[in-house]
Amino acid sequence: MVTIGMNYRVIKRKEDIFENAFNNVVKAMKKIEGHTETHMFRDINDPQRYMIVSQWTSQSAFDTFIASDTFNNIATWGRERILSERPRHDIYLEPEPAGCTTDVGVDQHGLHAACPTGAR
Repeated sequence: MVTIGMNYRVIKRKEDIFENAFNNVVKAMKKIEGHTETHMFRDINDPQRYMIVSQWTSQSAFDTFIASDTFNNIATWGRERILSERPRHDIYLEPEPAGCTTDVGVDQHGLHAACPTGAR
């Protein structure tokens, strides 16, 4: 299992558009193999900042989604019309039986891999 934290900052007064688009994307994601669940959180102190947390059965399932036309289309739309800054995506891997051995770093998609708290 892998958890992805997708951090976004939305242009002021575009919050409703972003939230509606999120609902449509989540409906489509339910059909994607390897996706188990997704939730959106909004920062109460910064209403333009959101975090979308999704669960995947594996890193490869998430990588397949990131490489898809569906993801690229929504990412392009967001970048051009909705987001005020480049999003940041964090990957939280479940620890391996002997503890987490994954190095923290940036992959080819600009995503950060990190071990869950206490896994080191």
